[in-house]
Amino acid sequence: MIVKMLHDKGLKAEHAYCAGFASIGLTVVSWLGSLKAEGRGMDRADRWGIFVGEWAPTFFALGLALANYEEDEPARI
Repeated sequence: MIVKMLHDKGLKAEHAYCAGFASIGLTVVSWLGSLKAEGRGMDRADRWGIFVGEWAPTFFALGLALANYEEDEPARI
């Protein structure tokens, strides 16, 4: 249901994959930025990097679901 709705709104598997890779890069950037801002208090920087890092698997799973939906789309028509 959700995958169909996202596909109908124009979201493609490639978009989700790009978001996954972008979130990996954002994880590193946010971790480094938070590390510099916090100084020696690395706990908060680590938590922020892990929080953003949790997005990547979600985007990749969504990309796989959309790819499967796009693959089966001609059979639905």
